[in-house]
Amino acid sequence: MPIKLDQLDKEIIDLLTRDGRMSCAEIAREIGTVSERSVRYRLEKLIEENVIRVNAIPVPQSLEYSVVADVFIEVETGQVLEIARKIASYDLVSYVACSTGESDISIQIIAQNNRELYEFVTEVLGKIPGVRKTTTSMVPFIVKDNWRIPFSAFRDSRPEPESTMDLEPRPQSRER
Repeated sequence: MPIKLDQLDKEIIDLLTRDGRMSCAEIAREIGTVSERSVRYRLEKLIEENVIRVNAIPVPQSLEYSVVADVFIEVETGQVLEIARKIASYDLVSYVACSTGESDISIQIIAQNNRELYEFVTEVLGKIPGVRKTTTSMVPFIVKDNWRIPFSAFRDSRPEPESTMDLEPRPQSRER
């Protein structure tokens, strides 16, 4: 049974998304209507229920890893999981997923330069037994790189827009 979150959970999660180091006291102050103890209880429950994880996210560009590419991989039948797990072990790979459609595996690579990317795709990925084809797509810039819990997951959420074609972005969190 999926967990239904409320407005307080949303505010806590939004604040931690903005700053994962924020203390429970700071979160309570920012929200203004809840005690530090309540925030701590909610946060522990969110982590225990595996709704959120709090961890550090490296910023590749700060370390001179400025080349990002998505690679779509076709593999021999029956080898998808084995090859996906092997690919997941490489340091340059930041994301690995099994997919359906034209490719079997979708990955993201973060490299220092185009040469490192090229060599990894051709000399490492291309030589894994069972890999039939790779298609690389450069990612010149990323518009959004974090997932937010949809409003529909919260009990106190606004109703969904009438049209499923509503393409206007919803506000993600309160700004200071």
